[in-house]
Amino acid sequence: MTERKAKILVIDDEREMLENYSRLLTKMGYSCTTESDSEAALKTIERLQPDIVLADLKMPKKDGFEILSFCKDLDPEMIVIMITAYATIENAVRAVKKGAFDFIPKPFSLDQLRIVIERALTQKRLKEENYNLTRQLRDIFGFKNIVGKSPLMQDVFEMMNKVTKTDANVLIIGETGTGKELIARAIHANSRRYAKPFIPIDCASFPEHLLEDELFGHEKGAFTGAYKTKKGLFEVADGGTVFLDEIGDMGINLQAKLLRVIQERQLRRVGGTSFIDVDVRILSATNKDLKEAVEKGSFRKDLFYRLNVITIHLPPLRKRREDIPLLVDHFVQQCASDMGKKVSRVDCEVYSILQSYEWPGNVRELKNVIERAITLMDGEILTPAYLPDYILQEKMKQDLITSTPIFNRYSYKEAKERWIAAFEKEYLSRLLREARGNISLAAQRAGLNRRTIYRLMKRYNLTRQV
Repeated sequence: MTERKAKILVIDDEREMLENYSRLLTKMGYSCTTESDSEAALKTIERLQPDIVLADLKMPKKDGFEILSFCKDLDPEMIVIMITAYATIENAVRAVKKGAFDFIPKPFSLDQLRIVIERALTQKRLKEENYNLTRQLRDIFGFKNIVGKSPLMQDVFEMMNKVTKTDANVLIIGETGTGKELIARAIHANSRRYAKPFIPIDCASFPEHLLEDELFGHEKGAFTGAYKTKKGLFEVADGGTVFLDEIGDMGINLQAKLLRVIQERQLRRVGGTSFIDVDVRILSATNKDLKEAVEKGSFRKDLFYRLNVITIHLPPLRKRREDIPLLVDHFVQQCASDMGKKVSRVDCEVYSILQSYEWPGNVRELKNVIERAITLMDGEILTPAYLPDYILQEKMKQDLITSTPIFNRYSYKEAKERWIAAFEKEYLSRLLREARGNISLAAQRAGLNRRTIYRLMKRYNLTRQV
């Protein structure tokens, strides 16, 4: 694909100059349009939407400053370069203040013109790349990637919509694996701070003295090995968001220093004497009961209220089972795309099995299960055969308990024998069905030899066609 030529519009009332510009800029590889009438140039700017406007300062009808104002009203990001034979510091300063990219005095060399244009196009490209990257990040971490239709998740979405419009500190509470960081990233990506850094840190991963250094930085010579000054994450995130994961594991002494940063919006590096202003929003998360921690004295009450301006409770997956099919489809599509595989269908029984499981690891565990299943898949249909044994066995155990009144009819030994027999029959039936009657494949998947498979088939009166 041929790269698009940059479009440059030159506005000058001297036709001879326009011919020179056209020849030079075309030779440089740009698409050049010229206008000698400054009023007509306004319509050309609207129609052409040029990458760069080169405008002479002194012209009849509309001067360069009027052209500049028109361009900036039309598109604040449009690049305008002023050219004039009447170069003064006053005019140059005025042009830059009004949004001109640069101010070139006549006469100028070909190299001067080339350098200014290349610098302008480089800045335009970097801005576009930054915009596209930011938009991609907002898409990645936007609300649409947080899957859920259950009433509990609708409450979460409603609260997220409200907090994105403010700078209030938010405490996200939920079990491990519920997606607390994903929620935090989505809040940041949809807030006014989205173009600034999002800095996550796991408070449980660092001893207290190292966590202080990570958060607030240190001065050169503050301790042995501090060979140079280091900025902390709060400084790095200035203007953006700091996400303090597992805040409940932060030491009590460091909590006091964090409280000061929140209250004063200033920090002092380790070993430093001066205070540094910082502007950050704090999102924090925990799987602990911070109110209980406050009562026990392991978490500061004043810090708790500073962090807990808004609370978002993320429900565990077992309390929103209606979301599991949606999450399964989401992760199947995501994992299949990442692995370059095609999944045409998910067996209905997969949904049933996964909805019956308790999910102690929550959404994170579900994603891992789907990723494993897609990795092991041979065909295009995701069937129960690709689910982990511990989930299949849990489902069988539940089915057995609900369908067989063994507890009040049999002795322990008899109940155990019946339970094992029911498990073996159910397991073998599914195994043969998924292997489509292929005994060798069934034996391989079960980790048994063919003789054992045949023996169990005879015991439970099973055939290959099940």
